[in-house]
Amino acid sequence: MSFIARTRRAAALGLALASLAGTVFAADYTLSVNTALATQDPLYKGLEEFKQNVEKRTNGKLAVRLFPGSQLGKDEDVLEQARAGAGVAVVVDGGRLAVFVKEFGVLGAPYLAQGYEGIRKVVTSPMFDEWAGKLRKASGHQILSFNWWQGDRHLLTNKPVKGPADLSGIRMRTPGAPVWMETIRSMGATPTPMGWSEVYTGLQQQVIDGVEAQHPASYGSRLYEVTKHITKTGHINLITGLVTSAAWFDRLPAEYQTVLREESLKAGDNASRATEASLAEFEKMMTEKGMTISEIDVTPFRQATQPVYEKLGYADLHKQVEAILKN
Repeated sequence: MSFIARTRRAAALGLALASLAGTVFAADYTLSVNTALATQDPLYKGLEEFKQNVEKRTNGKLAVRLFPGSQLGKDEDVLEQARAGAGVAVVVDGGRLAVFVKEFGVLGAPYLAQGYEGIRKVVTSPMFDEWAGKLRKASGHQILSFNWWQGDRHLLTNKPVKGPADLSGIRMRTPGAPVWMETIRSMGATPTPMGWSEVYTGLQQQVIDGVEAQHPASYGSRLYEVTKHITKTGHINLITGLVTSAAWFDRLPAEYQTVLREESLKAGDNASRATEASLAEFEKMMTEKGMTISEIDVTPFRQATQPVYEKLGYADLHKQVEAILKN
């Protein structure tokens, strides 16, 4: 390579590095997004879209950093950081928000809605907007959007399951929110709260006997290596949201606030529909890894879990949600 060619190459590299440095250091605001999801999960791809579009629309002035695999800590810890005003956000389910505003817990209640389009009606309704307003006042959290659908949750065990009786004595990992715990208890298992990052080791060391999860997360965490059976109960329709600090959000220029909410809603829709399209492929891959996937009559589980609404004080709210779903 000639001297002139080397000089041009070095100059081009210098310009590229300068451009990159400018992108990194020009940001006036930074939002760090934590998620338990693996990078191959369709929802994580949605977060990458969210990052790209936010940074593009703000000319790099609002940077978004993604932290898969719960690198910033457990969801509850990140929610506490957000309460303190930090520029962090987390992909989180309604059960974890129910400790601040009880209504959110109904989103994780058993057999609430079918598929993404059903639950989307609830989380884009005026009723949900009222919950979001309550959350800002109660805990200082700002919801960017709550339309990030991760799929129906099923049972992963090392023995076949056909009905609630088969779960007797089974220590089943689930998030620690009351609605999740009570749902798993009513299904016949012993609910065992545990961080998602600890599930693989917990199964491997037999600290737990099973787990309930949606296909993308099960495959992303390689649970096919430590469980043999998936029983398709579809007991929880897992909808999650992108939640940040209200104090941090309020410090942003109004146009950046709009960008965050618009791009979160758009990316959530795209990621959720990608999740829908991926479920059959995840089943195929897990079957190829040696898992047995069973379709069952879920009626016994549906009947066993219906008292959860009454027990947790969600009976009236359940009726309101059903009215939204019928429209």
